[in-house]
Amino acid sequence: MGRYDESARDALAQAFEQDGFVLLRDHFDRAKIDAWRDAFASLLQPHVDAAREASSSGNRGPGRYYVTLPFEGEFADPSVVCDEDIVAIVERVAGRDPVMCQLATDTPVLGSEFQDWHRDTPPLFDDAPETPSFQLAVNFPLVDVDDSNGPLETTRGTHRISREEALAGLADGRFPPERVPMRVGDVMIRDVRGLHRGTPNLTGAPRPMVVIGYSRAWYFRPEVHIDVPRAVLADLPPRAKRLLRYNPVVERTERIFDENYRQFAY
Repeated sequence: MGRYDESARDALAQAFEQDGFVLLRDHFDRAKIDAWRDAFASLLQPHVDAAREASSSGNRGPGRYYVTLPFEGEFADPSVVCDEDIVAIVERVAGRDPVMCQLATDTPVLGSEFQDWHRDTPPLFDDAPETPSFQLAVNFPLVDVDDSNGPLETTRGTHRISREEALAGLADGRFPPERVPMRVGDVMIRDVRGLHRGTPNLTGAPRPMVVIGYSRAWYFRPEVHIDVPRAVLADLPPRAKRLLRYNPVVERTERIFDENYRQFAY
């Protein structure tokens, strides 16, 4: 049973259509997300160590790490990955019967910098940037996020226009930048074409932000997928199995991934 009735879900989807994102405050139980945070801690350090050995400072730019989550344990919780309210909103803005295609984190640490303004995917058609939504990111932090530790900076209404028009509007004030503080339990659903950037983490503690990707069933990016262990899949409810239907089923999943999703800014 979700938190929102059908009329509230409709209203949230309408707000999404206008702004390109919507926030669900205090949506997840804090204790549940704290368990994700604890399980994540051991996954980040190998990436930090690998970057140090390569004389680098991050796999997504200075002091910034993209870390895929293994689909097991806490990270395979169906109450999160197929939350009724979230999926209902996704279906309203990106079509019926979507697929879940990504489970990862973005984590800036001390030494991170402002990213360039970007989108996470190119338009479907160069001459038709106003197409309906086809790929969404569901973000939720594993720690409280404020101005000190790298909040997302985004713009409203830039998800249905060209990148060039969005950048021009950012420059002339038509699309002013907006930082998004979030607390543990908050959820953001956004169209990945909305113009946005990461900001610096000025603290000594990592700031992990989960991203669960959902897309229309026909949209496929081969560099982004979820390895689903057969034993985990067998225990999932039918709705979760349906969302994961196009991902590879494996006997076991790696806990530390060799990240090959490199081209992320458009």
